[in-house]
Amino acid sequence: MSDTAGTPPEGQGGTGRPHGPGAGSSPSGRGAVRRRRRRWVWGVGLGVSLALVGAAAAGWAVYMKLEGNITPDEAAAAELARYEKDRPTALVKDALNILLIGSDSRAGAENRRYGRDPGTERSDTVILLHLSAGRRSATAVSIPRDLMVDVPDCRRPDGSRSAPMFAQFNAAFEVGGSACTVRTAEKLTDIRVDHHVVVDFKGFKDMVDAVDGVEVCLNEPIDDKDAHLHLPAGQVTLDGEQALGYVRARKTLGDGSDTGRIERQQRFLGALVNKVRSNEILLNPVKLYPVLDAATSSLTTDPELASLRGLYELVRGLRDIPAEGVQFLTVPRESYAGDVNRDQLAQPAAGKLFERLRKDEPIRVGTDGERKATEKETTAPADSASPAPTFSGNTAAEDPCA
Repeated sequence: MSDTAGTPPEGQGGTGRPHGPGAGSSPSGRGAVRRRRRRWVWGVGLGVSLALVGAAAAGWAVYMKLEGNITPDEAAAAELARYEKDRPTALVKDALNILLIGSDSRAGAENRRYGRDPGTERSDTVILLHLSAGRRSATAVSIPRDLMVDVPDCRRPDGSRSAPMFAQFNAAFEVGGSACTVRTAEKLTDIRVDHHVVVDFKGFKDMVDAVDGVEVCLNEPIDDKDAHLHLPAGQVTLDGEQALGYVRARKTLGDGSDTGRIERQQRFLGALVNKVRSNEILLNPVKLYPVLDAATSSLTTDPELASLRGLYELVRGLRDIPAEGVQFLTVPRESYAGDVNRDQLAQPAAGKLFERLRKDEPIRVGTDGERKATEKETTAPADSASPAPTFSGNTAAEDPCA
């Protein structure tokens, strides 16, 4: 028997299966195809995993960037805690009242261009934002800076304490910052302020620029050197710098009063709210990130709000409020008896407004004619159903160019 007698024929293995193309163990066979497929699947899986990790890392970096933008107002929190027993009690669970404070600080390179920095600041704009329980509506009540009010004793920035005084509302922020403003607003309205937010000139401008400007309609051209504002009549899209001048100007717009300025601010904020709520912003991450960055970069808030989670919890319930449910009005006021250039609360209208907000009862806004009509309706017999009172104002649903 030859030495080759037990040797399988060429091209065959001990199992009798061929080694030809497509055979099991050949480098070019089905096993190789399976191995290549496994390597390909493994490679794709690894690539996807790395992409997800990269996206998560990028997302975490973005989260931390936005989170770090917000400044917690620890000093105000400590001051308010000191007077906790004296503060109003919240009457309705889940309703929220937020004090929005626009600072006229000239500190910093961006803000210094609007005037000399005296080392102090006043509240250029103050709005009490009431969010109803169940988030059915949002009511923004402007408090005029020239309103004469009782300002309590407050802690100054240097640690000393001021004496109680009767002064313009915006003096509270100059004397004792946000905590003093919150306490003054609570004393004025008997409404518990749950949160506060302070934003400066730069933050306002950045927010407008982040949404690519806000559209307004002008009845006549504006040429205001003090406000650095030069605009044509008609439909105009304002950038951040122009918007700041527009909402702050007094001398050349309207009758030059603070009343006209407040109404202009309210209409502008309504247009800004609609722009931010639009799908153009909310459904476009490329546009949404700059808005979030701008919205957080110049904010100082109470510690509970000083995080993305805190802000998210706040705005989550606002998504479904219809534009007509976002209302703007000014606290009812009249000329102060001691100085016609100052304001005082107009009673009983102001008290009625504060009571309804405190109890989270509905109100309506409309023209002066509509307000007077509902005042007549509320004189109906006590056993008849009285409608919600109407206050002069507007809603975010109103078209400023109509």
